[in-house]
Formats: sequence, structure tokens, C-alpha cells
Amino acid sequence: MTSQLTQRLLPLVGPLVFFATWWVAVAAHLVNPVLMPSPVDTVIHMAAALATGTLGGDLAVTFLRTSIAFLVAAIVGVPLGTALGASAPLYRSVEFLIDFFRSTPSSALIPLFMLIFGLSDANKIAIAAFAALLLVVFNSAYGVMNARKTRILAAKVMGATPWQIFREVLLKESLSQTFVGLRTGVSMALVIVIVAEMFIGAESGLGHRIIDAQQVLNVKDMYAAILVTGALGYLLNVGFLVIETRFIHWSGK
Repeated sequence: MTSQLTQRLLPLVGPLVFFATWWVAVAAHLVNPVLMPSPVDTVIHMAAALATGTLGGDLAVTFLRTSIAFLVAAIVGVPLGTALGASAPLYRSVEFLIDFFRSTPSSALIPLFMLIFGLSDANKIAIAAFAALLLVVFNSAYGVMNARKTRILAAKVMGATPWQIFREVLLKESLSQTFVGLRTGVSMALVIVIVAEMFIGAESGLGHRIIDAQQVLNVKDMYAAILVTGALGYLLNVGFLVIETRFIHWSGK
């Protein structure tokens, strides 16, 4: 019982250390309290902003943009990556393009997307979807290509057709790696949406709130928005881990 309780409390260690370090730094005047308020004041301000609905509205906008971008990346990226992974020559023919754009910071492509989509919401969603798409395609393809050869050979020996091998062996073997791509992709989509909201004429969203608060030196609101952004990213990641554990129970076996 004690060990189970300890395991459940372990995830709280990191946040407690973080907030304790923050509090000590402010209390000991290691940082300027004007530029960094105490964690207690910040959390109180965050709760008040969420209660009044202003911060919650920006959270909802950012979450919606991130969700749309991620869904586009997943719907396009998983089938595309699976198809590329099923044919090594086909993947090798586009490997340079995938690695080139995957290695290029997506924020550097914002001016290009601005020329194409203007300052609309479509711009923010498109650049985030593009960044997430590359991660999903890469991981999905490698998940298929790295499927265990012994299981493929066993399926062939038992008389399975190529379609059955692809559906029952390759796809299931690749799901674990695919979920890594999806989990990384949703985090990347959130990061790019926040950056886009900061610098591409947004009137709402957490990124807009952070940069707007910084410009008027409303530091409590800035840190509150940063904390909410981090919490959103954490919850999205945890959600995918729960889904992966629940539905891909054969991973690593």
C-alpha cells in the first residue's frame, strides 16, 4: 500500500521542487520581484484570470488551433508514413525532403506561410500542422520499416497474404512508434501555435496573451499564461500516454 502511494505521489516531486526553487529565488531576492513575482501571487492571479474567463478564453482558442493542426497532421501523416514505410525504395526517394524540412526550424518558415495564407488563423494552423506532419510521417514510416522480421517471416510461413501481413503484422508493430510520432507531433503543434500567436497578428490565444503581457510589463499575467501553456502541453502528452498504454498493450512484447 505504501509503495503504491509513493508511486502515485512521485509525479508531484518535480512540480514541488520547481515551485519551491521559484519561491526561494524570489524570497532571497536572487531575482527582481518586479520581473518575477512569487509563485503564490502568480497562481492566485492565474486562478482569478481563469475564474473571470479571460484566460480560459485564450486557452480555448489555443487548444482549438492546436487540435485542428494536430488532426490534419495525424489524418495525413499516419497513412502517408505507413505507405512510405511499406516501400523502402519509395521512402528513400523522399527521405532527403523529409529530413531537410524536419531539420529546419518550423518557426523559420513562418514568413513563407504568411505569404501564402496571410495573417489569418489558417496561417497559424497550417504552419503548426506542417511541423507536426513531418514528425508523424517520420515515426510512422520507421515504425513500419523496423517491424520485427521474425514475425513477418512467421506470418509468411503460415501462408498469410501480403495484405494480411501488412494489416496484422506491420501496422500493429508500427503503432508504438506511430504513437511516439503523434505524441511528439501534438507537442510540436502546440509550440508552433504559441509562437505563431506571438508574432503573426493574433488577437487571442495564449501566445498573444504572453507577448502582450510582456510588452506592458504585466508579469503576473505573463507567467500565469506560461504556466497554463505548460499545463496544457503536459496534459496533452499524458493523454496520449494513457491511450497508448490502454490500446497498445503489446508494445515491447
